[in-house]
Amino acid sequence: MKKVYANATEALDGVISDGMMIAAGGFGLCGIPELLLEAIKDSGAQNLTFASNNAGVDDFGIGILLQTKQVKKMISSYVGENAEFMRQYLSGELELEFNPQGTLAERMRAGGAGIPGFYTKTGVGTVIAEDKEHKDFNGETYILEEGIFADLAIVKAWKADDTGNLIFRKTARNFNVPAATCGKICIAEVEEIVPRGSLDPDAIHLPGIYVHRIIQGEHEKRIEQRTTRKKEEA
Repeated sequence: MKKVYANATEALDGVISDGMMIAAGGFGLCGIPELLLEAIKDSGAQNLTFASNNAGVDDFGIGILLQTKQVKKMISSYVGENAEFMRQYLSGELELEFNPQGTLAERMRAGGAGIPGFYTKTGVGTVIAEDKEHKDFNGETYILEEGIFADLAIVKAWKADDTGNLIFRKTARNFNVPAATCGKICIAEVEEIVPRGSLDPDAIHLPGIYVHRIIQGEHEKRIEQRTTRKKEEA
């Protein structure tokens, strides 16, 4: 099975379509599939639902798809840093399903494991729990959350072999692993594709069985908020 494609546009060919639910990896601007997001913008696909920790910033990440109004709904845990997101949400142009961060990660993981739903205490007694089933276990109240089953997953990794085994680098692993597992099709963009057999099996974070297509490319790796300290005087 051919998994390596020349670029993001080719990798999305025959996959991307209007109305899809897409699970996207990344945390802030760390480990986001920036090349695939750009290609999705260029595809012109409309009415997309994104399950992602956040919506990027105005001109990077999922933010570029908000600018072109290709996203109809976000399933997210954090929506700061994006003025266009705020504008569209407050004007009723964009749907938002808020999830606590751990709940969102678990919803993706559950979908990848074929689990349709699970109970959690997180969100009980808040707006998160509205219209959700409540159930008591051992005297404690929990709410039912549904697993996420996405049409497409897009993720960013550090290294891959041609079978799709992936290694993520440090905190860039974040949401990428659970996002990758919950998609019917998973496309990964990586910094380097190495020969088959050269990856230490114990170092692989995501087995290739989850990954259907791979591209290699150059990444901007933008820093969302740069924090520095003043130079000390001699």
